[in-house]
Amino acid sequence: MVGVVKRLLVGPALRTERERGQLLPKWLALPVFCSDPISSVAYATEQILLIVALGGAAYLELAAPVSVAVAALMAVVVLSYRQTCHAYPGGGGAFVVSKDNLGEKPALIAAAALLVDYVMTVTVSAVAGVLAITSRFPGLQPYAVELAAGAVLVLAVGNLRGLKESGKAFAAPTYVFIALVFLLLATAVVHDLLGAGIPVASGASEQLIAKEPTGGYLTVLLALRAFASGCTALTGVEAISNGVPAFRPPKARNAATTLTVMGVLAIVMFTGLTVLALKMHARAYPDGFPSVISQLGAGIWGANSILFLIFQLATAAILILAANTAFNGFPVLASILARHRYLPRQLYHRGDRLVFSNGVLFLAGFAVVLIIGFDANIDKLIQLYIIGVFTSFTLSQTGMVRRWQRLLAANSEPGDRRRMRRSQLINLLGAVTTGCVLIIVVRYKFAGGAYLAIIAMAVLYALMKAISVHYRRVGDMMAVSEDTGVIQPSRNHAIVLVSQLNQPTVFALGYAKLTHPDQLTALSVAIDEPETRRLREQWERHHFDIPLTIVESPYREISRPILGYIRRLRRGYPRDIVTVVIPEHVADHWWEQLLHNQSALRLKTRLHFELGVVVASVPYQLRSPHDPNQQPAGSADATPGRPARTSRANRASSPGRAAGTI
Repeated sequence: MVGVVKRLLVGPALRTERERGQLLPKWLALPVFCSDPISSVAYATEQILLIVALGGAAYLELAAPVSVAVAALMAVVVLSYRQTCHAYPGGGGAFVVSKDNLGEKPALIAAAALLVDYVMTVTVSAVAGVLAITSRFPGLQPYAVELAAGAVLVLAVGNLRGLKESGKAFAAPTYVFIALVFLLLATAVVHDLLGAGIPVASGASEQLIAKEPTGGYLTVLLALRAFASGCTALTGVEAISNGVPAFRPPKARNAATTLTVMGVLAIVMFTGLTVLALKMHARAYPDGFPSVISQLGAGIWGANSILFLIFQLATAAILILAANTAFNGFPVLASILARHRYLPRQLYHRGDRLVFSNGVLFLAGFAVVLIIGFDANIDKLIQLYIIGVFTSFTLSQTGMVRRWQRLLAANSEPGDRRRMRRSQLINLLGAVTTGCVLIIVVRYKFAGGAYLAIIAMAVLYALMKAISVHYRRVGDMMAVSEDTGVIQPSRNHAIVLVSQLNQPTVFALGYAKLTHPDQLTALSVAIDEPETRRLREQWERHHFDIPLTIVESPYREISRPILGYIRRLRRGYPRDIVTVVIPEHVADHWWEQLLHNQSALRLKTRLHFELGVVVASVPYQLRSPHDPNQQPAGSADATPGRPARTSRANRASSPGRAAGTI
């Protein structure tokens, strides 16, 4: 049943050789990897206006130079990451660049920062998209948490279907949003050229009251805060450098071209919307309602127009789909980290749809937990944003500067050296500017909640270091030297656990005899006296040539008496091995399985930690007696009702065939 539901949701499994068919063309890679930075234009202008408005109406004009600075920074970052795509076509972005040029510690800081940022991208995107929906339909506000969590789960299922399929499904809303933004800007230009003038926004008549002191250096600080807030437009820019392997060949060139297209689109849309917002005197509100972009759409097209309604829906869709960038970046980065033994190996391999499904599930789970924990409150969640992305930006660009320096030292050709110097200068500019932004963001967002993101990064860093140490230690312990041969224990003592005499028990006894151990014993724990007496009588009546040993359990425990028996046996024969054979019922349905084997499961868990003990589970299929595939009861050497042949195990074994008690 579970398998059927899985196939309905994610589709049939794909063979490994079809992986090449999942590679993305540029037109499809744009919505897959760039939905986050493209969607940021929907609220980056609003974040700038929200801060400059604190100084009063006279300081709204600061938004223009601040926006120019943000656009210039985006251009620098895009140029820098183009070089990363060519230099590291294997993907990994900031982590791989930092590890190759700065060392392990900076690389893990970059990785932790990116992982936190990806989780925040999904969380903030889902909540922001739901906020846009509930702004239009206020009656849905009480269900914001459920709607945001549901959006994350829908995106997770879409990405579990495969990279190409999710790209096709989510491409349309991205391109519709881009087209509508350009149509909005074009309509405003036409209005202005025809002399009709650009209409004012709905909140233009509201008076702004200064809430913070300004003048002199205080104005500079206000501009810096606005710049830091506007840098939300840069979130997700690095995703393409992480996912270069997902592109069609030539991978690096196609990735760099897609990154350039994304940068041009985002810069034009962001600056255009900022200029239009200033022309229309749009206002930004702390609760985000109405949003700046909705004021622009309502002013240009009319609040009751079909075009405005489509624009609102497209805006909500692109805000939610911004999470898709993280759903493609997080699993790839987690896989690379797992390959380097910094995260669990379960995150390394692709699932049956050729995506890193465990990474997708981890990301969705973390995002849903944050949505529930922060009650889908965008004001609280936004404070945790940006820290991670600018930490990774700074480390990545610094690593590229070191890389060019290393290549310059090994190259004496003048033409190559000029090209390398130019590239190094671009990366140096990127490192300095993103580092400055990081300092500003930490300064002004730390108390508001950014410290939680920093703590999460520190915890992730420590966790990855601990995982790496564990894998190295285990690798050293399991390593095989050149002169290592097969080590054989002196003897094998087999113990078949018996709770009652039934077909699964007989089948397990037959299996144990088939392995020809040096000593074979059936072991039962006496918890209920009548049942123990019945088992002893049945054992003697069937004339099994395997001795039955019964251990007392005055406190009605199962695991402890068995462990005590095995430990006493191990003390007597420290060079021998003990094989514990556990009969298990296998029911036809998963819900029936819950009624069986729970004690066996707990016992196996404890036995795995016992030195010199091997656990063998013997499953017995519980099928209809008319099923032609039903396995035979027992074995040729242990047919119920008559004695079986005496095996070598029991000739070397115990004191007799009768039941004994310990």
